[in-house]
Parts: sequence; structure tokens; C-alpha cells
Amino acid sequence: MTTQTTLPGKAATAARKQPRTQLSEKWLYVPMVLLALFFLFPIVFMLVSSFKTDAQIFSDMRGGISAFLPTGPLSLENYAQVFQKVPVGRFLLNSLVVSTATVVLGLVVNSMLGFALARMRWKGKGFVFAVILATLIVPFDAIAIPLLFEATKLPKLEFHGMMPVITLNWLNTYYVQIIPFIVNAFSVFLFRQYFSSIPAELDEAARVDGASWFTIYRKIAIPLAGPAFATVAILTFLPAWNQYLWPLMAVQSEELRPLNVGMDYFFQLKTSWGQVMAYASIIVTPVVLVFLSFQRAFVSSIASAGVKG
Repeated sequence: MTTQTTLPGKAATAARKQPRTQLSEKWLYVPMVLLALFFLFPIVFMLVSSFKTDAQIFSDMRGGISAFLPTGPLSLENYAQVFQKVPVGRFLLNSLVVSTATVVLGLVVNSMLGFALARMRWKGKGFVFAVILATLIVPFDAIAIPLLFEATKLPKLEFHGMMPVITLNWLNTYYVQIIPFIVNAFSVFLFRQYFSSIPAELDEAARVDGASWFTIYRKIAIPLAGPAFATVAILTFLPAWNQYLWPLMAVQSEELRPLNVGMDYFFQLKTSWGQVMAYASIIVTPVVLVFLSFQRAFVSSIASAGVKG
């Protein structure tokens, strides 16, 4: 004897629609995959071509899809030629120093400012936050010349032997490439939104136990804001790594210039397309690695900020 169960009306309708819904969702992935391939093809072409000779690159381009495949003889000769023609190691070190320092200092300063705007009660907080947001509409190109003029008057610490000396003029230093870009309005906004989502009861309990605001920031807010820190790290690293106009204006010394400006030196030499692809791959690879390392936290933070903001 078998028993037959009958689903209620709405449940039965939902059960009939479910396979159709799953099928339509699968079709949504088709344009997404095509769009992803569209953006990936230039990067794949650049990386693959960096290991080929010029003759092989142009021959594969006539063959269509083979231009994106590691066909023919492959070698590291293009990378070796890049390192022989220009001090790309020095340029790479400068970019790493500037980008890393900007990210680390930016995380500290912007997170503390975002915490103060989100958790602490003080007079004028709303006005300060409005002024910070207003700076988002000012393009950097509009303030580049005044900032360059002010940089010539700022003091900096130097060491002559073991003797520390205070001198003026930030031009041709790491100072001028790092410090003006530490505070970022969007980073402050993102931290403020994330810290605002933390329950206020945690602050009150910590204050009752005698914790200071800095202790609450260090022991409660920071451990709960991992996705926000990852997102700000990516959003700070990308522009710092891709800086071109500002180092070109403020740094004349070849010893302190980053990778993107160093490419100007490279193009002035007799270079092949394979070497150009190799130099471009050296610029792009660290950015891709940083994004892949933090992409999960980046998506999580953007999604939560969009829902709660």
C-alpha cells in the first residue's frame, strides 16, 4: 500500500517553477563568462607574447586564436633584455616601497579617522564628515600644481652620516610620493560605514570595563573589520602602483622613479614588441596577485557596505 502526498497549492507552483528558474540562472552565466573572457584576452595575450620572439608574435596574430596560446619557441630572453636595458629592478623597488608605505599608513590613518566618525561622539563630527566627502569631487589634476609648489617648502628629515638634519623641499624624495596620498576620502567613508555596522553594545561593555577608545579600536573594531581593511588595501594599492603624472612632476631623479615612469626610459631605447610585453607584464603581475589575494574580502566588504550604507 502506497501513500501519496499532495503539496499545497503555492508549494506545488513553486516546485514546478524551480527547474525553469535554475535553467534561466544558468543562461545568465553565458554573457558573464563571455564578458570575463573579453577582459582577460588582452592580459593573456600580453603574458604569452612576453615569452615569444617578434616573428612568432606576428605569425601567431595571423593565425587567430594561436596569438593567445604559448606556441612556438618560448624563452625568458625578453625579460633578460628588459633588465639589461633599464634599471627595472630599481624601478620595481621604488614602486613597491611607495605602494606598500602608502597602503600601510593609509590603513592606519583612514581606519582611525573612520572609527572616530562612526563610534565616538564629538561636536562637529557631521561637518567634518561632509567636508571629507566633498573632497571626492575635486580631481587631483586640479590641485597638482599648488601641491607641487607647497612641497618645495615642507621640511624633511635627512641623515648626513649619523647626524640627523632638517632640510626643506620634498621634491625628489619618497616623502612626496607617499604622504600626500595617505588620507583618502573614499577609504574614510568605507571604514566609517563598516564600523557603524558593529553593535554599539560592544563599546558600552568595553567602556564599563575601563577600556579606552584606542583599546576599543585596536581590540574590537580592527578584528571585526577585516573585509574593510582588505578592500581599502586594494583600492589604495592600485592607484599608488599606477601613479604616473605625479612622480613625473615631483621626482626628477632616476633612482627614485617608479615602474610606470621608468617605461619612458624604456621606450626611448630600441625595443622589440616582445620586450614591451615583458615590461608591461612586470607592471601588471603584482596588481593581479594583490587583487586575487584579497578578492573574496573585497567582494564581501563592497556587498555589506552597499546593503548597510
